[in-house]
Amino acid sequence: MRPILVYTASRLGLFAVTLGVLYLIGLHNPLWLLVISFAISGIASYVLLSKQRDAVSRQISERHKG
Repeated sequence: MRPILVYTASRLGLFAVTLGVLYLIGLHNPLWLLVISFAISGIASYVLLSKQRDAVSRQISERHKG
């Protein structure tokens, strides 16, 4: 269960950081702020969180084998 929690917390943290940075640079429209933050954090997590994603994948596949 730990890899899933680490991955989820990392995704949420990355989203929060992206949201904060975009707000600080002047994006104040709530809809655009959420949409752009979601897109940027999704792309960044694909690149930055590959080890965590692999660990989650391993854990899930091991559970379904046994």
